[in-house]
Amino acid sequence: MKKGRNIDIIRNVKIIEWLKCELLTSIAKLFELLAKGIENTKDDVLDIISNIILVSYLLGKRLGLSYETINLKVENKIKLGMIEEHKIEKWYGDLSELNENLSTRRGE
Repeated sequence: MKKGRNIDIIRNVKIIEWLKCELLTSIAKLFELLAKGIENTKDDVLDIISNIILVSYLLGKRLGLSYETINLKVENKIKLGMIEEHKIEKWYGDLSELNENLSTRRGE
């Protein structure tokens, strides 16, 4: 195996490990923030949740998944939850609202 190829593999493994740590850190920060119950934390929660989503996409990419594949899987999970009347859909209609939001963003 070529030396350059080894460096790429090592670099990819390191970035995957870093992304896993970043994901866990963000989740821990979210749990800590929610446990404190501090008021006026919407901006902090928004920042953490958007980071979790971003890191999840990047980790998926490093693990060989395309962004399109991830998006399709999320969309399928939303539709399945709507069909199966998941509790969050049944009680609040959140999956329908998310599906509509994603469809609007795609221009459908």
